[in-house]
Amino acid sequence: MLRRTFLGGAAAAAAAPFLPARPALAQGDRASVLRFVPQSDLTIVDPVTTTAYVTRNHALMVFDQLYGLDAQFTPQPQMVEGHTVEEDGRRWTFRLREGLSFHDGEPVRGRDCVASIRRWAQRDSLGQALMARTDALEAPDDRTFVIRLKRPYGLMLETLAKLGPPVLVIMPERLAATDPAQQIPELIGSGPFRFNTKERLVGARVVYDRNPDYRPREGGPVSWVAGPKRVHFDRVEWQVMPDPGTAAAALQNGEVDWWENPISDLVPTLQAHPQIATQLASPLGNLGTGVMNHLYPPFDKPAVRRVVLEALSQADFMAAAAGDDPKLWRKDVGLFTPGTAMATDAGLDVLTRPRDLAKARRDLVAAGYKGERVVLMSTSENPVLGALGEIMHDLLQRLGMNVQYVVSDWGTLVTRRASKAPPDQGGWNIFNTTWTGLDMANPVVEQVLRCGGPKGFFGWPDLPELESLREAWIEAPDQAARKAIAARMQTLAMRDVPYLPTGQYFYRTAFRRDLQDLVDGQFVFWNARRA
Repeated sequence: MLRRTFLGGAAAAAAAPFLPARPALAQGDRASVLRFVPQSDLTIVDPVTTTAYVTRNHALMVFDQLYGLDAQFTPQPQMVEGHTVEEDGRRWTFRLREGLSFHDGEPVRGRDCVASIRRWAQRDSLGQALMARTDALEAPDDRTFVIRLKRPYGLMLETLAKLGPPVLVIMPERLAATDPAQQIPELIGSGPFRFNTKERLVGARVVYDRNPDYRPREGGPVSWVAGPKRVHFDRVEWQVMPDPGTAAAALQNGEVDWWENPISDLVPTLQAHPQIATQLASPLGNLGTGVMNHLYPPFDKPAVRRVVLEALSQADFMAAAAGDDPKLWRKDVGLFTPGTAMATDAGLDVLTRPRDLAKARRDLVAAGYKGERVVLMSTSENPVLGALGEIMHDLLQRLGMNVQYVVSDWGTLVTRRASKAPPDQGGWNIFNTTWTGLDMANPVVEQVLRCGGPKGFFGWPDLPELESLREAWIEAPDQAARKAIAARMQTLAMRDVPYLPTGQYFYRTAFRRDLQDLVDGQFVFWNARRA
């Protein structure tokens, strides 16, 4: 099995302690500056236009949310002071907290919320579900907005608390008027940090300054993105370090405080350092997916997609992502995050039965594969995604496919995946990505399960039967009915293969021990403080 050949595997871990020293932080700014190594550079700054997690994490600093989701998946008021529900669940009235203002000094008004919801809803499955049931969305005064429904919608607060990308955040009405296919022209939010455009250095640095006018909500525990957002640093710098050895050395030497996603090969070295702590990034882990372009051969054919599904080994993919310790990954994983309410083993025999590559090669020809070139995109910037790309490359080659392996930085991949051009004209056929367990917990939040053609996720699967079941899940009267529908969806997905599920893995984040009170389970920068 391939194991991150592009990183040098264990050799990288062995070499890390002997890398050239980098200058440590000056003692004078340690109390006021937090330096963080993100998973990749920030190439897209508008949270509505992408599902990239680095952009979502950026958005949570600059903007604020109406409701914040806590670690029990419960929406808690954030910008909203409270709400009332009338007319048998068809009229929801929301009142904003006092003192909310944007970074340009303008107050946050009800009409800003209305415009922000409308723009975001055009790009998000939960938002689309809400708008399909909405009769009117209006702002009767500056501190109030109202959602009048055609029929009751049981997921209202979960929708307004959407945390997974594209995340629902509130921006000024004039920015929310931007076409959701285009990036907003400037970054003006009302969040706890301000984006420092003057010190942005593409490929190297992203800078945020504390917003002195931010008023945290009062009361409640800090949990995920719920509760008071109290900022203890005047400045947060994201130091972009694509090379894992460089990031490890910087953390060891005290040049940076926190590394989002160290590769598993380097974790033992970091854990041995007396000034570095590690912890699981999320109890829900991450789920891997192989995203296929349904518009062009060969993955426009369900039979071809099924052959690849029947041939892949989730163990190979997840060991490449998280290492050989089976405690850090799971195979035999379907559509939904293990341990959450919708997880099911329905239809999973496709993944659990023995693999037979010789038969798969014959089946591929019978399914209609004619030797078309398959453009597989991968990234050199994110070690886990790069490792998954290596395994996919190996699998497709062993199946007898004519693979063009295109490796780029993550920002280039994200831009290219939006192209609907033919693969030989700048388009693509397949790439790997991962999702937090939260974003794979049910059919509505799961972006790769959007199968409405042009309105679907990149790859644009057009699978009406799955879309119909997703709508039925939204309308289901209780949890038992939702679980039954989720099982039917998984069985159908194993037949029609909207995407390739590649398993679940867990990873550890690493930080200097003098950094305290990090919010568990999320990469946010309030609450954190220097010891």
